[in-house]
Amino acid sequence: MTSTEDRPAADAPPSFRLAFVPGVTPGKWVRIWEERFPAIPLTLVQVPAPEATALLREGGADAALLRMPVDGDDLSAIPLYTETTVVVVPRDHLLTAVDEVPVEELAEELVLHPLDDPLEWEHPPGLPAIERPASTADAIELVAAGVGLVAVPQSLARLHHRRDLTFRPLLDVPASRVALSWPEEHTTDLVDAFIGIVRGRTANSTRGRLPATPAQAKPKGKGADAKSAPRKAAAKSGSGQKNARGAGGPKGAKGGKASGGAKGAKRGKPRRRS
Repeated sequence: MTSTEDRPAADAPPSFRLAFVPGVTPGKWVRIWEERFPAIPLTLVQVPAPEATALLREGGADAALLRMPVDGDDLSAIPLYTETTVVVVPRDHLLTAVDEVPVEELAEELVLHPLDDPLEWEHPPGLPAIERPASTADAIELVAAGVGLVAVPQSLARLHHRRDLTFRPLLDVPASRVALSWPEEHTTDLVDAFIGIVRGRTANSTRGRLPATPAQAKPKGKGADAKSAPRKAAAKSGSGQKNARGAGGPKGAKGGKASGGAKGAKRGKPRRRS
């Protein structure tokens, strides 16, 4: 049963809630968001992998970075990248002698398959355990105790790193795909903006660009007109004075006197009469 109680009200200040499952690192996309939209906070919500889609449907997050498959037509998903699958082993295990492990090498090994295993196995490798661990974290603890091995996405092996364990890439096995998912009916401007970030669009791209908010909008010329008005008035006044001087006035009369007038005629030589 879905619920929309957790969705923000329509008149609430803009914010973006991004859920992510263990092992997925959203840091680089979060940094880009903060650079492009500093006025819109982004809140991270860590969620167990099996609960990620339910969180989206209940309105607990606007979008989520999760592992595929994403079930249901009500959720959209964009695959982002494929993770390397590794096998976690004790540091003194024989498999540490190679850089990559063919899956056939696990045929005689006890391989644990936790209930939250993100890998879709058609035929799980190795010898099956009597009981499946409840989680990947529990399976890692069992490997450290010397009880079997476990195959996981590399990000989970790093997340649950221990000094007494290591891992090697596992060949010819399923791989986990990480995707960005969100409710189809709630494809908001904020979701479109985050889609643009994960797809590598630039800040100048017209797609995924958020509309200006009242706080971000710039005044349309009022500030510029107020500052330039005194300058325009002074320029207009100065222009009028200059024109008045050129047209005539005290200085204009004086100039006329210098160019030639009654006194100028008296100073000339008298004409001879014939």
